[in-house]
Amino acid sequence: MEKLLLCFLLSIGLFSASEADLNGQAFVFPTQSAVSFVSLTAQLKRPLRAFTVCLYAYSDLTRAYSLFSYATRTVDNEILLYKEKTGEYSLTVGGAGVNFRPPVRPPAPLHFCMTWESASGITELWVDGKPMVRKSLKKGYSLGTDASIILGQEQDSFGGKFDEEQSFVGDIGDVNMWDFVLSPDEINFVYAGGTFSPNVLDWQTLKYEVFGEVFIKPRLWP
Repeated sequence: MEKLLLCFLLSIGLFSASEADLNGQAFVFPTQSAVSFVSLTAQLKRPLRAFTVCLYAYSDLTRAYSLFSYATRTVDNEILLYKEKTGEYSLTVGGAGVNFRPPVRPPAPLHFCMTWESASGITELWVDGKPMVRKSLKKGYSLGTDASIILGQEQDSFGGKFDEEQSFVGDIGDVNMWDFVLSPDEINFVYAGGTFSPNVLDWQTLKYEVFGEVFIKPRLWP
């Protein structure tokens, strides 16, 4: 059904492929929906043995929702950053996940950086420049390069099978990705507004497609 809907959206032109500098902007997801999302095109030439993904998100949802979903044709949750209903954030690599519990705070824009390296299996989640306790996932694993990367929905199959109850409502922006682990100083540099030559996804030269009701508006964070 989802594939048929995407073909319908293609045929009536409700989205367009773009490449743009989105500095100072954010994707706004104003309503709960199973058909509103952003698809990103990554610059991947070889399997990933490490990564860092950083982004800002702003939402007042109390239910669970997906922030960043990277799927291949063989593994739907190659990388997933997901907010659980309990307030925890789960970070999934290669279908295996660990949970992190940042301090509870009122709704406000939050900056996330998630990192992982195959050699040690160590994964980290940084929230507003502060690291959570390190954990371990999928030591020795490699992530596939034929990827579908989605903002605002969780993929239960490659590029689709979305659940409205897991959709994101709010703002997402400053999405960048590297094929290596940033150092603590580099993560704090990015959190402070610096740029550090992202080589997988670059917010300033982002290739994306918008589906459904997603809008590009000035961001609400510094």
